[in-house]
Amino acid sequence: MTVPETILVASHNAGKIAEITELFTPLGIRVTSAAELDLPEPAEEGDTFEANAATKALAAARASGLPALSDDSGLVVDALDGAPGVYTADWATLEDGSRDFQIAMQKVEDALQARGVTDPARRTGRFVSVLCLAQPNGDVSFFRGEAEGTLVWPPRGNLGFGYDPVFQPEGHERTFGEMPSEEKHGWKPGDAEALSHRARAFKRFAEECLGLTRA
Repeated sequence: MTVPETILVASHNAGKIAEITELFTPLGIRVTSAAELDLPEPAEEGDTFEANAATKALAAARASGLPALSDDSGLVVDALDGAPGVYTADWATLEDGSRDFQIAMQKVEDALQARGVTDPARRTGRFVSVLCLAQPNGDVSFFRGEAEGTLVWPPRGNLGFGYDPVFQPEGHERTFGEMPSEEKHGWKPGDAEALSHRARAFKRFAEECLGLTRA
């Protein structure tokens, strides 16, 4: 595809918008967002990350006339049969519609304890991110990234957002909540690897869709 001058991040989540904006910065592509343009948030009723990502990207692209990149992501815990999965944000949603991820992290831990899952070797899981690029004409492309790790308790760190403080990525001693943003999801053309699920998905998007290749 022709590299666009401006791309719309189809999200109202400040944490996601900040991370994706940082990933776009080295590419010289201007970023706006659904939140900045005050676009409505579509209902996410899919049962896969791909379905929900497509819903958000298509709605934003059609409403704005711009290429739109959405992210649908979640925490998949092996001992909980893949939960919370696509319902990751729902586990944090309160009756008034606001979200409290401290409560969500406690729900995950309570569910693990209820199953007697205390051994770190059994507390495995992964963050999954699916990016969807949608064009105003309805064309869509998907880019998936996963980061394996272990669920820790109690939460550690106040960086990042969401479930970051309880997720320790494979091969690291710190949680995502203890890592500065440039370490967690920093990636730029020429880098061989990316750490976070979102950075790994973005790497595929940049290489496959924008034609950027590793140095």
